Parts: sequence; C-alpha cells; structure tokens
Amino acid sequence: MTIRDRGLIKWNAASFMPQVFEQQRAMFKDQERQPRPLLSEFDTEEFDQRICYAKEYNLAIKVTTWEDGFTSDITGRVHYVDPITHQLRIEVKPGEFERIAFDDVIGVVVKE
Repeated sequence: MTIRDRGLIKWNAASFMPQVFEQQRAMFKDQERQPRPLLSEFDTEEFDQRICYAKEYNLAIKVTTWEDGFTSDITGRVHYVDPITHQLRIEVKPGEFERIAFDDVIGVVVKE
C-alpha cells in the first residue's frame, strides 16, 4: 500500500502568509507613532539661539526632528541657515549635507 500524498496542494493554504505579515508590520508601525509635540515660542527661540551659537563657533549639534509620527536624530555641523526656504543645512559628513525644515525641528542640543 502506497502513501497517497497531496503533493503541492498542501502548501496552497499558506500562500496568504506574506500579505498577513506585511499587514502586521504596518499595524505595529502605526502603533509606534507619536503625536507632534507642542512647542512654545520660547522653545523655538531657544532652538534658534543654539543654532546661531553652534554656527558662530563651528560646533556640532544634535537636531531632533519629527516627521510623520516618528522622531529621528541628526548630528553634524551647521552649514547654512536659509531664511527664504525655511531650511537648515547640516553637514553630516565632509561633503554630505542634510536639509531640515524649521517646522520639523523639535529639539536642538549643542555638542561641545
């Protein structure tokens, strides 16, 4: 008597698994989102002063940004502050720059 196996048919039920894993990843990512912190005018003035101080003395800064519910840190030296486009250019590595919008900044720390 031979064993009667279903062959490849037995694996067809698991074909939906990649979509389930993708949906779970998206769900867990949405749960980690944070609301945008409320900044007072005093906070923004303090950030401006720290950025000016770091630019004047060529010190490194750590800028915390908020984008789409997630925060990220960028460390580097202030290269240029553009008042027209409301952007801050930070030199992360020699010759490599990051552009940050003023509205996305939620924290500035001067590294000495």
